[in-house]
Amino acid sequence: MQDARFTLTQGGLSHDAALTLMEHIENHAAVYAVAVSVNETDEAVALWETVAWFETAAEATVASVDLSLPHAVVREVEQRDWVRESLAGLAPVRAGRFFLLGSHDRALRKAGGISLEIDAGTAFGTGHHGTTKGCLLALDEILKRRRPARIFDLGTGTGVLALAAAATLRRKVLASDIDTEAVRVTALNAKVNALGPLVNVVTAAGLHSRDVRDQAPFDLIFANILAKPLERLATGLAGLLAPNGLLILSGLTRDQERWMRACYCARCLTCIKALRMDNWVVLVMQRKAINIKTRKVVSSRVNSNVRGSGFAEHI
Repeated sequence: MQDARFTLTQGGLSHDAALTLMEHIENHAAVYAVAVSVNETDEAVALWETVAWFETAAEATVASVDLSLPHAVVREVEQRDWVRESLAGLAPVRAGRFFLLGSHDRALRKAGGISLEIDAGTAFGTGHHGTTKGCLLALDEILKRRRPARIFDLGTGTGVLALAAAATLRRKVLASDIDTEAVRVTALNAKVNALGPLVNVVTAAGLHSRDVRDQAPFDLIFANILAKPLERLATGLAGLLAPNGLLILSGLTRDQERWMRACYCARCLTCIKALRMDNWVVLVMQRKAINIKTRKVVSSRVNSNVRGSGFAEHI
């Protein structure tokens, strides 16, 4: 990935509007944003801004015009090693048994639990984002009662979820991403964490991979992406689950939760847990088992509340 040389900044937004704009920029067909972030600019009146980084001023301008952002500001970025400088400000993250840290914090590695070294860089997922941390917390709870044998991480980013599962279970995990840079970073992170032989990472768009087809059905699938792709992939993901298999969905905002629940419940999945981290939501869905003799769905009553007991009882 080349250096991002220009930023496009749209300020004066509500939190929801800033998140929506971030999604529009990420899904823009004509230009490619190297990165997009949402930042609070005025806590007193709840104002936010969306900032996107582009390789050229032309791309930033095209995005501004296409998305009807007449007041957006395009600026040239001072060329510095922003990744290296940002590492110092990223504190380690704990999520259940998992402890995520950058290479600059190796001295803080914990003796107990699962420590993973993940540097901020050119792929998404260091554990600082609510969606990634929520997925790790969901995985931590699942692993207290289950040991999934076949695991798939769709849209792996830095590979943090695949690595967490592989490190805990010491079993092979399949990871995929449409971005070749994410695939490279995941393979590197697997090697750094001595998990190379356990993490098979492939480049694939959605579920179009022979590796995915050959290794299905899965006992556990991670899908930490965005709502629209999750909607498109609902039938495919449900079909990849083994009976009673679990699907961890994230990349969702609170206002998208009901929509996504309905989407996957329509594919014979049941929501057994919802974790909410700030404005983000993680849903744990379970495929209903079928009793062949009676041909009736076997499914206990579940409780999807964050503090409820249903999750522990049904996983």
